[in-house]
Amino acid sequence: MKRDAMPKVIIVEDEESLARNLAEKLRSDGFNVVTSNDGEDGLEKIRSEHPDLIVLDIMLPRLDGLSICRIVRHDANTAHIPIIILTARGTEVDKIVGLESGADDYIVKPFSLGEFLARVRAVMRRPTTLGRPVAQDEMISNNLRLSLTGRRFFKEEDEIKLSNKEFDLLAELMRNRGAVLSRDLILTKVWGYDYFVDKRTVDVHVRWLREKIEDDPSNPSRIVTVRGVGYRFEG
Repeated sequence: MKRDAMPKVIIVEDEESLARNLAEKLRSDGFNVVTSNDGEDGLEKIRSEHPDLIVLDIMLPRLDGLSICRIVRHDANTAHIPIIILTARGTEVDKIVGLESGADDYIVKPFSLGEFLARVRAVMRRPTTLGRPVAQDEMISNNLRLSLTGRRFFKEEDEIKLSNKEFDLLAELMRNRGAVLSRDLILTKVWGYDYFVDKRTVDVHVRWLREKIEDDPSNPSRIVTVRGVGYRFEG
């Protein structure tokens, strides 16, 4: 793999032999590899090393992989980094939880080194520049524009102030435009796995958002209610 700079991968895996084999496979293919064997150290390395890809085991000492994934996705400095999750748990529910936590791919143990490298190459081929999404700093829908890096929101040319949770909620809805997001999923993605809030919190924040982005908040056309399920962003 030829690049102007060797892409950097951080592997957070507490099984030493597996981590070593994965690192050797990646290095032989032209990657710069950093490893960690526990969650807290892995998170610190993700923040300090600025990797182009994260390979993350779920079951880790001190801080589990799903928590790391959630933290990475909610940090503007790391939210763009692709994540591949490794796990011995291969049920459909486990896969859904992993992907909904923000992972880009999910590999069930045991797997071959060939399959692993193919998955890494596939994730790295997605539209990125050394792991940083192209044209993903902004999300635009008609007259609405959301700047992810600057955490600023504009309607037409007017900047509208959003609270942190309003911003995160709108970003999640716009990111999944056309798809129905349940209240449970929104709570998980916006408030996190450790939320201690009622589902009605989502409804309240949606109402506040509608007051700021809809032309007619009483007859919303951008954030649409899907009765009994959740919300869908149109645009």
